[in-house]
Amino acid sequence: MFLASGAAMTAVAVHQVWSARDSLAQSEKFLNLYTARHYDADNQVYEGFFNKTGIKVNFVEAPADVLIERVKSEGVNSPADVIITVDGGNLWRTQQEGLFQKVPANSRLYTAIPENLRDPDGYWFGFTKRARVIMHNKSRVKPTDIARYEDLADTKWRGKVIVRSSSNVYNQSLVGSMIAANGEPQTEAWAKGVVANFARKPEGNDTTQIKEVAAGIGDLTLANTYYLVRLARSSKPEDRDIASKVGVIFPNQGDRGTHINISGGGIARYAPNREAAIQFLEYLTTPEAQQIFAGSNYEYPVLQGVPKDEVLASFGDFKEDSLNAKIFGELNDTALKLMDRAGWT
Repeated sequence: MFLASGAAMTAVAVHQVWSARDSLAQSEKFLNLYTARHYDADNQVYEGFFNKTGIKVNFVEAPADVLIERVKSEGVNSPADVIITVDGGNLWRTQQEGLFQKVPANSRLYTAIPENLRDPDGYWFGFTKRARVIMHNKSRVKPTDIARYEDLADTKWRGKVIVRSSSNVYNQSLVGSMIAANGEPQTEAWAKGVVANFARKPEGNDTTQIKEVAAGIGDLTLANTYYLVRLARSSKPEDRDIASKVGVIFPNQGDRGTHINISGGGIARYAPNREAAIQFLEYLTTPEAQQIFAGSNYEYPVLQGVPKDEVLASFGDFKEDSLNAKIFGELNDTALKLMDRAGWT
């Protein structure tokens, strides 16, 4: 039903995906999706959209920077109707490159998506939420031992913190949110304190950090919650054992709240199937689609009333930072330079 391509797809194969659109257009409604999401569960969303509207989804998966460069190079001839990516920083970059167009003001997206999870000017919208939390080795750290992101710079954690590199957009957005809250000088001092507490050089993805905390290589890390849920729900006993050793702390509950990032998207600037693109984006805010995101990829839904995954819910309720994603997205470059100055490489 769907024409897909992975990030490593050859140029010829990619061309074959889009050369099919002329024949499809003769008999079927469709849209072309460029997505940086790489989750099997999203196929269920595409099927649900087809069953509801009769519109097929042709999609290409690739990292955000690859998609951005591709759409730029295609220019006015780009077949992309919708661009979806992860992290507010990537959404902001896509907008800055002029690759989105505004969603019509009468779209239900404006009422369905909270203001802090969408672009104030209507170029992009968040469809899932990710909480970037502090995770800890349960046998070494009590949940009451650390309460704020700022506490990661405390000297009592010397040699006990492990993290991903400064090039990771999730960390850039978190640091961007801290710049917005505390200012650049104070945040740089904090970053230097965190670097002084590193147990090892930054490396790996979020799952790597969780596994190494469980193994005692470090006591504390930063990670998105859904990575821990994946391990807890794994069919492999060793993954479930890892998850059992790691706990979740929602930082800054006494002040601004825990940092929330998003996965989201918008209408491509030169979308040839604009109306279908609007329908697709609006479908992503339906209870049906939100339940798939929440139940299959363990993300937080943006729609009120949609139940969370049971394991995710077991981490507890928490206060969210209400900072608009555009603000920490705009601050990504500043955050990266600050982290690099601090030695967070």
